[in-house]
Amino acid sequence: MTPRRTLGAMTLDELARAPYVRLVTYRRDGTPVPTPVWAAAGDGRLYVWTRSDSGKVKRIRNSGRVTVTPCDARGNVTGGAPSAEGEAVLLDGTELPRVRRALAGKYGWRFRIVDGGGALLRLGKRPHTGIAVTL
Repeated sequence: MTPRRTLGAMTLDELARAPYVRLVTYRRDGTPVPTPVWAAAGDGRLYVWTRSDSGKVKRIRNSGRVTVTPCDARGNVTGGAPSAEGEAVLLDGTELPRVRRALAGKYGWRFRIVDGGGALLRLGKRPHTGIAVTL
């Protein structure tokens, strides 16, 4: 069971139920960069799966500060939902199975296709990175 963490009116459970989450990472100069992502809760954190060479991975390496908000597939905030500030960390290889299980549990076959397709391209590399956001 995911613990309920409240930040304003937004909880981790509410974020985890959203089909997409708008993950805002920040450039070195403070410019926000919003990206709609799949996200699932586990162990009191919000897990995200992304390509290792994505801009958000680079920005999280520089600063773990993020903002998360429920959104649609295009990143448009849904229902006037409030945002939650959080701290993101990039996960190492030992934690990736936990992220995969959480996302596969929420998104089912859709995530398995994305993850399986990545495995075909992997060829000894790790093209995807897990991100954990703590509110």
